[in-house]
Amino acid sequence: MKDGTVRRRRTRMAGALLSALALLTAATGCGGSTGSEASTKESAKGSAASANRVEPLTDPAKPQLPVTVSSSDGEKVTVRAADRIVPLSGSLSEIVFTLGLGDRVVARDITATFDQAEKLPVVTRNHDVSAESVLSLRPDLVLAETTTGPDEAMEQIRDAGIPVLVVAPAQGLDDVGPRIQTVADALGVPADGKRLTQRSEDRIAAVRKEIPTREEHPRVAFLYLRGSASVYLIGGRGSGATSLLEAAGAVDAGAEAGLEKDFTAITTEALAQAAPDAILVMTKGLESVGGVDGLVKIPGVAQTPAGMERRVVSVEDGVLLNYGPRTDQVLKSIVKQLYGDGS
Repeated sequence: MKDGTVRRRRTRMAGALLSALALLTAATGCGGSTGSEASTKESAKGSAASANRVEPLTDPAKPQLPVTVSSSDGEKVTVRAADRIVPLSGSLSEIVFTLGLGDRVVARDITATFDQAEKLPVVTRNHDVSAESVLSLRPDLVLAETTTGPDEAMEQIRDAGIPVLVVAPAQGLDDVGPRIQTVADALGVPADGKRLTQRSEDRIAAVRKEIPTREEHPRVAFLYLRGSASVYLIGGRGSGATSLLEAAGAVDAGAEAGLEKDFTAITTEALAQAAPDAILVMTKGLESVGGVDGLVKIPGVAQTPAGMERRVVSVEDGVLLNYGPRTDQVLKSIVKQLYGDGS
């Protein structure tokens, strides 16, 4: 097997791991307000959208096409129409809908769990794209991640003449703006991309200003749980949670403990080394092990400071690691659960 194929498959496995819990439950240059006026209007609304809904920009502009953009796979992609869009990740779907172009989306993958996308047909099986399902919907643009696959399915879509834009995966808060702008540029709405980026960054900054100042930063371990498959993992460097935890004024206990892999099987020794004061989990993952009562029964958890205090931070699995327009809501939820009233 060629090295490139091995690397792509490993990358896909890591990406699938971050979104797999979803399986357990189953925009622009002209028009509207612009510049600082638009940013003020959008920011003033705050983070009012519910955890299961996205909040589209007000007065979204009409796409100005064609455009030619750079894809993260090194290709140049020309987008001539954006009337039938297929985003192949929940995060990319979220960006398209928040840019105000959700009425152009004709399908979703299984990780797009927010309300506005709920009734769209699913074109993935587990985490594999069904080329036949995608092509049957006659898309004029497919948005994919570098983790999207299998390669054969993606090549089949390209061979059919469908433009495929590949977007680099998010690893932290610094990726929020670039990913929004990449999608907005491809959809012919670059000004709305800037507007949404500004709104997102302003809201994240507002949350960070309210984080209590502490001399000692709480140590938080990110655990990936899938009780139905007896999968219990602790996140290390590259899990995707480090940037979020640091933004919340916490320390990623797994990364700090020297866990170099994205995820490592939970052992008593690994948890003892991480010694978390709190545990971060995805909501469905926590449900899959029977809630907090079941979590503390996992070997080693009850012996940690977090386990002894039953201190668990839970965030919806469909949004936790998206690093997109709703990241301020994720950060706000983590901060509230971690610090309570700030005392």
